[in-house]
Amino acid sequence: MPDRPVVTRIAPSPTGSMHIGTARTALFNWLYARHTGGKFLLRIEDTDRERSTAQAVQVIFDGLKWLGLEADEPPVFQAARADRHREAVDELLARGEAYRCYMTPDELAIEREAARAEGRVIRSPWRDRGAGNYDEAQPYVVRLKSPLEGETIIEDQVKGAVRFQNKDLDDLILLRSDGTPTYNLAVVVDDHEMGVTHVIRGDDHLNNAARQTLIYRALGWEVPVWAHLPLIHGPDGTKLSKRHGAQAVSEFDDMGYLPEAMRNYLAKLGWGHGDDEIFSDDQAIAWFDIKDVVSAPARLDWDKLNHLNNHYIRKADPARLAKLVIGVHQSRDFPLHDGHEAILERTIPLVRDGAKTTLDLADATVFALKRRPLELPEKALGLLTEETRARLSRLRNLLETQPAWEVAALEAALRSFAEAEGVGMGKFGPALRAVLSGGSPAPDLAGALVSLGKEESLGRLDDALSPPA
Repeated sequence: MPDRPVVTRIAPSPTGSMHIGTARTALFNWLYARHTGGKFLLRIEDTDRERSTAQAVQVIFDGLKWLGLEADEPPVFQAARADRHREAVDELLARGEAYRCYMTPDELAIEREAARAEGRVIRSPWRDRGAGNYDEAQPYVVRLKSPLEGETIIEDQVKGAVRFQNKDLDDLILLRSDGTPTYNLAVVVDDHEMGVTHVIRGDDHLNNAARQTLIYRALGWEVPVWAHLPLIHGPDGTKLSKRHGAQAVSEFDDMGYLPEAMRNYLAKLGWGHGDDEIFSDDQAIAWFDIKDVVSAPARLDWDKLNHLNNHYIRKADPARLAKLVIGVHQSRDFPLHDGHEAILERTIPLVRDGAKTTLDLADATVFALKRRPLELPEKALGLLTEETRARLSRLRNLLETQPAWEVAALEAALRSFAEAEGVGMGKFGPALRAVLSGGSPAPDLAGALVSLGKEESLGRLDDALSPPA
């Protein structure tokens, strides 16, 4: 193939959720286009008019946008190009590379049975007949006149050379009897006219590559570079299914994974750069080559995904994480109040080290968002003995005079208080944590005080130490 700008594409069918395998394919196409300075395009293969709804199309747009893999040009809709597909069929007929097949359903059934018995592919008797000897009103399909001898070789960038014996490739239908183009014909015409140079897709399309190569050659068009990616398997090595957990991109979003973590993780499913586990988009773009994709199926590994997501949560801007966590709290109908965003921005840096997802962050920030007066659980109330109440009262007065409300200063203040009282932190720490958190998970004592702020911390102490009503 002469040198020309690389053009890749992703061509999903809008018939349901966007699968993680489609997302990985989109990422590899995007990475290769960026690596080579080319273009990444999107085609919506919406020829299944019953299932291809506007809502399903939007799912694709939303999934790619969330992943940060938006195309370089407006999307192409395959169904809108049916006239051009039929024109290509007319070109093939004119070139003698296709023919009209008038086999009736009964004749086709007889031929199919004979082909099965003889261990060969279906061959139509109309392949070498002239234009006569048929009723013009009789329904017909248009078939490709595939070569009967030799072989078709797919020089696949992932699989290597894959050979198909032409005698085993039937004369595939290009145009159905109702005038609608078939998948293989439409894909070839669209890829050619979109300027696609590299077709990077799942290896379930490998057989189609042979058929599509024949169509390219019949039309006199340049065949693209093929690269067929291995499937993604579950942790147990079997084909990914619902029993393995989330499969759709939207599910990973709902489960609290960050898009940059998903990009990093998906890139590792079948490709890698030495021993590097964590890398930026810029590094992935610089390193990625489709020839480096391995041919063996990749396995979904939840532990690795959680590790990566924790890494990116620890790196993310707290203001951005706060907005995501607010969304989680809202989905759970948790009552938020004025100032919750500032509280979260203050709290998240103190609790995110152990968070695998934004759902974990939401769990870890509940204590800071509770409204006074807190309803203390029975266990917490049991900690508030008369002696402990008196000690917490003295601590409260000390904290009121604390000038620097930050973790290091508060840690020092708590240690000094324990020394002055002649006790260990265990004598008042659990009760203080319960009063501050209301029994919810919370960071260490100094962290909890910082996340709540001075006014709220003293208020919660006052509530807990007030005489029972």
